[in-house]
Amino acid sequence: MERAPQEADAAEARVAPAGKAWRFAAGGGALVVVALLAYWLGSGGGNGEEAASRPSATPTPSATLTVPDVFKRVGPSVVVIQAGKSLGTGVIAAEDGTILTAYHVVEGASDKGGAGKGGSDKDTSSRDPEDVTVTFADGTRTKAVVASSDPELDVATLRPARLPEIVVPATLGGGATVGAPVVAIGNPLGLTYSVSTGVVSGLNRTAKDGDLNGLIQFDASANPGSSGGPLLDARGLVIGIVVSIADPGGDEAFAGIAFAVPIGAALGGGEGEGPPGGPQI
Repeated sequence: MERAPQEADAAEARVAPAGKAWRFAAGGGALVVVALLAYWLGSGGGNGEEAASRPSATPTPSATLTVPDVFKRVGPSVVVIQAGKSLGTGVIAAEDGTILTAYHVVEGASDKGGAGKGGSDKDTSSRDPEDVTVTFADGTRTKAVVASSDPELDVATLRPARLPEIVVPATLGGGATVGAPVVAIGNPLGLTYSVSTGVVSGLNRTAKDGDLNGLIQFDASANPGSSGGPLLDARGLVIGIVVSIADPGGDEAFAGIAFAVPIGAALGGGEGEGPPGGPQI
């Protein structure tokens, strides 16, 4: 089968811990009284409030988001890709509108007549090199060209001919942890901007008969049309690009196992028609 949101939340300020209550004996010196008073004021004036927030030298992780919040943040960054008869998904990965997607969604556009490694099972022999259309979340529809590609990793970047009035790139980055919640946004079976949830099921997986390696395995629902879409963590960061599903029945139906190229690898090296080294964001 076929970098959420604008920025991650700013690092939260850490709240000064409330220490043990001060005790002093009757007849104690003035210094003890001053110390007690300072503590009392610093802990909220004795009214039960916590101490005021203070900047932290060590950034803390951004707060996790609800699934609706993840979609609200990242939805404007997701695009629908139509390449000949092939339907897929992409995500705006840079301020200039560069779109990151799966290579097999657009392979006929960059390799006319060929279905390369990691390629689509769709017929691309009649696909015109310019026959790639992108539809942004606001409805803007435009042609796009393949800027770079990496068939070995099944990732590619697109350069749209026209951009929407407001470009909303997703925030790329973040590692995957087994058991961590994930959200996938895509266009499965043409059902645009579908959201599914699950967890990271495994890491360093292989797919497509071993042609793809080092993948994130997850169980959020994915189907034909989901390829190229973002896999997001609970903070709305793009941690991977969806590229494949397990298909034991050969019917392109979701069997509870899907795979994504880790975002770090997706932005790494490889061969392509664009800048040397594959997709460059």
